[in-house]
Amino acid sequence: MLNTKKNHISKSPLQRLFKYGKDYRILIWQAVICSILNKIFDLAPPVLIGAAVDVVVKQQDSLIAHLGIKDVFSQLLMLTFLSMILWGLESLFQYTYERLWRNLAQNIQNNLRIDAYSHLQDLELAYFEERNTGMLLSILNDDINQLERFLDVGANEILQVITTVIIIGAAFFILTPGTAWMAMLPIPFILWGSIIFQQLLAPLYTDVREKVGLLNSRLSNNLSGITTIKSFTTEAYEIERLKEDSDAYRRSNQKAIAFSAAFIPLIRIIILAGFTAILLYGGMEVVNNKLSVGTYSVLVFMTQRLLWPLTRLGQTLDLYQRSMASTHRVMDLLDTPMTIHSGYLSLPTFDIQGEIILKNVSFSYQDKYPVIKNISLEISAGNTIGIVGSTGSGKSTLVKLLLRFYEINEGIITLDGINIKDIFLWDLRGAIGLVSQDVFLFHGTVKENIAYGNPEANFESIIGAAKIAEAHEFIEQLPQKYDTIVGERGQKLSGGQRQRIAIARAILKDPPILILDEATSAVDNETEAAIARSLEKITQHRTTIAIAHRLSTIRHADCIYVMEYGKIIEQGTHEQLLEKQGVYANLWQVQTGEKIS
Repeated sequence: MLNTKKNHISKSPLQRLFKYGKDYRILIWQAVICSILNKIFDLAPPVLIGAAVDVVVKQQDSLIAHLGIKDVFSQLLMLTFLSMILWGLESLFQYTYERLWRNLAQNIQNNLRIDAYSHLQDLELAYFEERNTGMLLSILNDDINQLERFLDVGANEILQVITTVIIIGAAFFILTPGTAWMAMLPIPFILWGSIIFQQLLAPLYTDVREKVGLLNSRLSNNLSGITTIKSFTTEAYEIERLKEDSDAYRRSNQKAIAFSAAFIPLIRIIILAGFTAILLYGGMEVVNNKLSVGTYSVLVFMTQRLLWPLTRLGQTLDLYQRSMASTHRVMDLLDTPMTIHSGYLSLPTFDIQGEIILKNVSFSYQDKYPVIKNISLEISAGNTIGIVGSTGSGKSTLVKLLLRFYEINEGIITLDGINIKDIFLWDLRGAIGLVSQDVFLFHGTVKENIAYGNPEANFESIIGAAKIAEAHEFIEQLPQKYDTIVGERGQKLSGGQRQRIAIARAILKDPPILILDEATSAVDNETEAAIARSLEKITQHRTTIAIAHRLSTIRHADCIYVMEYGKIIEQGTHEQLLEKQGVYANLWQVQTGEKIS
């Protein structure tokens, strides 16, 4: 992995992009050839103009007359016919290269975004906890869009400038080797200046991409927390913070703009030197009969066609640097190594019994103070266990370890006697249904959210799951019933309604293992009773782990574990723990009102 990383560092963003786009080599070559052919035919008109001037001035002694066509009208007619062909070919190849480059941009953009998101989705939870969602959205959207803009325009511009320099340079040295150097002299200075310009512009655009990422991060956070902003009446405060980030982005862009805007005026001055040299020196050559009028006309037009397109190098390099800064960020995301790798053993859901064993398991977040300390417990297949404890005792961390959202530091976790590290992640997580206290519903219909874990389920199965979760009754009272849009994160529904839809979603998934992480912590007593009835049905014949603050929801569990500071300090049935008169008994007495805390 280290060697791979070094190779990536040594390569430029453009090299990495071309390597990524190797599947599009045929399309790239087609676009390149069409761009070159378009420019070749685009450069033909000055030659035709020179030939027309030659016909008008020399008539029967013109170059075309030497081919056997003596009549002036016929010569001009032939030039007209050639013009129609050349203009038609130029238009054809322009249409073709624009389609090819734009489709190439769309294809690479589409695949790059999907690959980046797919890779992002496979990364461990710790990666997301250390990064801002807005910054990641900036990479997936803005940065990839910058790449599209360069492929749409910039790649063709570079190819056509190179083609122009080669063809016109060759023509100059063939037609007038004595004056060709005057037109070509500015080009090395322009290219040298462009390279220096590119190197100086690169860090400026890197800073621009960083600033836009921070700005997107601010907007994403604020839109997600709009309820909190309104409830604390901090609208003015948030506007000021947004102004700071937006102004930082504006200032960063201004620096890049001020630098890039200076490029074209400077290049024009250099170009002027070559153009005026040909204009004056070539004109005197005609006066002294050392150069024909037709050839002089071609030289003047060709000089303009050679040098003026170089002024667009500034805009092209601007696009290039913006896209390379973005490409660097996208490729860095794709290069991010995965720390949690899938196992190799297939374990179909229908073969899973549900026996879970933890042996001497320890875990800490980023080498900090251990959250789980040498825990061992056994859950027999089909049994229901409860886990209780104060906030921060490590209950929810155990769930994340079972799902392999994080990797344990020490010990082993087995499912039906198999180390969970050896099981395909897809199979492991597919075998577990999770209902957490922080229910996430996607923007869509009630029906779509219930079927999320089983998209191919029919409508009757969805209704059946909703009835078991005691959600059917309230869903039928919604404006569009099962087709009601729940809003982002389910904000149109109450907490209890969201919780019951989440339970229905887990029921429809029908996993052999069910994890309930504070599934009734944020609901009223009536809703809790409804959820408890549904849980009583769905926990039958499956392994269930219920994490709860409300002890009433887990009192009938086969075994209850009490956690404190990452350790199990008590375990037993509800009655056994009450007899011990320990931590659990104390919590029970407080919650039932037998004892005032």
